[in-house]
Amino acid sequence: MEEDPSNSTTETTILSALSTLTQPQLSHLTHSISSLLLRHCCRLSALLSSPTLFTLTLHHLHSISLPQKSLLLARHLLSTLSLLTHSLHPTTTTTTNNNNNAANLRHLDSTLLLLLLCEVRQHYPQALDTPPSQWLPSLSKYFSTTILSLSTLPISNNAILIQYIDLVAKCHRFVGVMGCGGGGEAAAAVAAVVGLPSVEVSGAARECVICKEEMREGRDVCELPCDHLFHWMCILPWLKKRNTCPCCRYRLPTDDVYGEIDRLWEVVVQVSGNKFIGESK
Repeated sequence: MEEDPSNSTTETTILSALSTLTQPQLSHLTHSISSLLLRHCCRLSALLSSPTLFTLTLHHLHSISLPQKSLLLARHLLSTLSLLTHSLHPTTTTTTNNNNNAANLRHLDSTLLLLLLCEVRQHYPQALDTPPSQWLPSLSKYFSTTILSLSTLPISNNAILIQYIDLVAKCHRFVGVMGCGGGGEAAAAVAAVVGLPSVEVSGAARECVICKEEMREGRDVCELPCDHLFHWMCILPWLKKRNTCPCCRYRLPTDDVYGEIDRLWEVVVQVSGNKFIGESK
């Protein structure tokens, strides 16, 4: 089977970004990834060990549309990608929700089962040729064999990172192929807007690029993380429609899952690109 060029590009970008981390940063990231993968492994094991939970989860997957399945994987991608971007830029925040309530656990179960089904379809397609009511034994056997083979190998940081990169690349490719969301403007997250500081204009008067009027000295205005200033009455309507700075296109967090993926992926690409530029000098 030929390697997907988009997967290869994604993996190369992530590897390049990872190479910019210091050893302590890389160790901390690896520990976070290991904890996340272990949690997913335990959750999937519990799912496959319970015929009732498996049946309910499979029924839920069958009941939702393809765009809804894409949204499940997009949320999963956002959660995993945020680990990397936080290591690259500790000040980078995101709007992921990791609360272990019933709804989020159902989403996690559905996502993990969907990923397992995709993997089995790729490597062992005949296992899914039977009716869905007979899938559990085949999926359990595949999962157990995979876990057993991994448990016989020493768990190194490199192995954990490779598993992480593969997961991100697969989810990123699927979300990209589906083309659901993304590509358009998304409003800034309410929490991000509420957290914006109000500062007093000092020195010479500046122009608000939105209304083209002066921000006079002593007046309280809004300061974005990129240090650009705007009238509050100008920037608030702007951020209700888009999460970018009017001057430099700096992106604030957004509650839109696909928009947030684009924002975090832009961070990874920028770090990877800066490394390439530095090496070419």
